[in-house]
Amino acid sequence: MSALLAVFALVTWQVLADGPLLGPDERLGLALAGRGPARLADLFADLGNPQVAGSALVCAAVLAWFRGARRPAVYALLALAAVPALVVPLKLWTDRQGPLTEATGYYPSGHTTTAAVAYGAAALLLSPYLARSWMTLAAAASLTAATSAGLVLRGYHWPLDVVAGWCLSAVVLLVLRACTGTGRGNAQPPK
Repeated sequence: MSALLAVFALVTWQVLADGPLLGPDERLGLALAGRGPARLADLFADLGNPQVAGSALVCAAVLAWFRGARRPAVYALLALAAVPALVVPLKLWTDRQGPLTEATGYYPSGHTTTAAVAYGAAALLLSPYLARSWMTLAAAASLTAATSAGLVLRGYHWPLDVVAGWCLSAVVLLVLRACTGTGRGNAQPPK
């Protein structure tokens, strides 16, 4: 977890101080913006909408609730509710301009953080019930990667905004896992 926090701190410092990482980040972001099929990139970016990602988590939480994993279900929903509490103040503090707009408040990527926490928490909730639990984690990682790619390809976020979202969400998911014990290879579903 300390490595994640260190990367997040480094990237945040670069954004606040207009550091040397911003030049390559902005060149890469502008080079990627508008690439690929626009409709597919939009679809991918929309996977990070709270309505989409949150619905997936709610479905997983309901299933876990009715299978007896009430505390993990509630904690998973609370983890997703924590995302705006973490992201919004950071957006206000860093006040970073978006790639294709004069508007600010783009760092860190809330859609990336929402996608990673929602799909990751859903995977943690569902993994004890599946023979191949690694598949839920692979699906969560794929959905988060697709969201991230869509956001950068459509020019909605800089790549470092997305990296910061990954770091924040990974910390939230590690805390969730520690609090609930879900997602461990030896965890058994509640009786």
